[in-house]
Amino acid sequence: MYPNIDAERARKGLTVNELVKQLGVCRKTYYNWINKGKIPREKLEQLADIFSVSTDYLLGLTNPYGKVS
Repeated sequence: MYPNIDAERARKGLTVNELVKQLGVCRKTYYNWINKGKIPREKLEQLADIFSVSTDYLLGLTNPYGKVS
């Protein structure tokens, strides 16, 4: 559902285990977010900070340059 999150994780060279440790959640929670959505705002903002991108980009609402997709 949110391929940009997994793409950014890969670009940063982070494993899922490394990312979930930074987020303070378990792998199952992370996979549920990616596949089903409903990421808590606090965690979405944390992901955006980790990847240095906007929350809109992570949700697929804009491209990496801030323009509407």
